[in-house]
Amino acid sequence: MRLIDTHTHLDFPDFDDDRSEVLRHCQALGVERQVVLGVYRDNWQRLWDLAQQERGVYAAFGLHPVYLDRHRPEDLDALRDWLTRCAGHPKLCAVGEFGLDYYLEELDRERQQPLFEAQLALAADFGLPVLLHVRRAHAPTIAALKRFKLERAGIVHAFAGSAEEAREYLKLGFKLGLGGAPTWPQAKRLRRTIVDLPLDAIVLETDSPDMAPSMHPEGRNSPEHLPDICTALAELKGIAPDELAAASTANAKAVFGWD
Repeated sequence: MRLIDTHTHLDFPDFDDDRSEVLRHCQALGVERQVVLGVYRDNWQRLWDLAQQERGVYAAFGLHPVYLDRHRPEDLDALRDWLTRCAGHPKLCAVGEFGLDYYLEELDRERQQPLFEAQLALAADFGLPVLLHVRRAHAPTIAALKRFKLERAGIVHAFAGSAEEAREYLKLGFKLGLGGAPTWPQAKRLRRTIVDLPLDAIVLETDSPDMAPSMHPEGRNSPEHLPDICTALAELKGIAPDELAAASTANAKAVFGWD
C-alpha cells in the first residue's frame, strides 16, 4: 500500500520529541509523502525547513481562519513574498491551509471573507492548488470558488458536507479530503455520503495531530495512522484497501502535479 497524507501538521510541537522516528515509521508503512500546511506566518519557516530536510515532506503556506486574531494585514504581503521566493521549488506544492470557519462563533465572518479571497487570488496568481478549511461554511465557499474559477483547484480538507455540496465541489474540480472523522460510527450522514463518492473524488489525510480516527482514539493523531484510516474507509465503501490507496495516491499526485 502506497499512500500520501495530503494534510498534516507535522511541524507542530506535538511531534518535537519523535518527529524523525515518526517519519521513518511512515516510510516503512508506505506513507511515502506528506503535505505539511502553514497556518500562520510564524510557522512557515519551521515547516519549510522540515520540507527541505526530510524526503517525502512537502510544504504549503497559508493563513488559517482559526488564527484570525493572530493575523495582521502585512501577513498577506509576507505570504506573497514567500510564494515568490519558493516559486518553482519542488517542495512547494500549494497555498493552504486557509478558508472559512463558521463553526466557531467568535471568528468574525466579515473579517474572514477578504482574507479567504485574498489567498484564492494568490493561488491563482502563482498557479498553485488550494488546501481549504471549511466548517459550516460550504455555501459561501462554493460561491467564492465559482467567482474565482481557479485554473488549478485543490482539496477541501476534512470534508463533512452533504452529498449535494460534494457534487458542487467536484464540478469545480476539487478533491475531497477524508481522514479520521468518517471512521467513527456516529458520523452517519458523512458515512452515507462517502459510500457514494466516486474514487476519483477522494484523497486521504490525517490532519495530525488532530482528528484522531476511531481505531486510535486516545492521544496524538499521526500520519502513521493513515493506513488504518484507508482500511476503514475502504471497508465502508466495500472495496479493497489497496484500491482506495491507489486511487487516493493518483488523485493527490494529480492535484499537486507530481509524477
